[in-house]
Amino acid sequence: MSGVHYKFSSKLSYDVVTFHGHSISLGDLKHQIMARERLKAANCDLQILNAETSEEYSDDAQIPKNVSVIVKRVPARATAPKLHQPIGKASRNQNEPVRGTSKATPNLAEANAAEEDKIKAMMIQSCRYHEPLKRQHPQPRSPAGMEPPIKKVKKAEKPV
Repeated sequence: MSGVHYKFSSKLSYDVVTFHGHSISLGDLKHQIMARERLKAANCDLQILNAETSEEYSDDAQIPKNVSVIVKRVPARATAPKLHQPIGKASRNQNEPVRGTSKATPNLAEANAAEEDKIKAMMIQSCRYHEPLKRQHPQPRSPAGMEPPIKKVKKAEKPV
């Protein structure tokens, strides 16, 4: 069995993806890493860099055995279809909490939810915090004398 050592840029230790042969295609390596790390292809893509040279592998690359690589999560490509949401179904209500979290979850990073759901929850929570602050401040007023003059319009006479 051959293997490629990989680690995410935020981790300290390497893990190993094993395969048969002298090399593995970039697509197969990404697929195995996503399966091991329980990542959804619809949520993100992986950028694979050679750990020694920091060069990114191209889509048609063959990664040789016993190589160490750095993995970075990047947003999914815009052309990739979103497979996790059936067409024609409305998305989940944006104001409801992420599955496995409450509205006051202090640490979304540890929540048991998809990355996309965690981001949505973070955005909703940050907006909730700022809503009361914006409502407390009065609307800005223009300085005295700077308001445009009000024109009085005569009402048209109604025919009898």
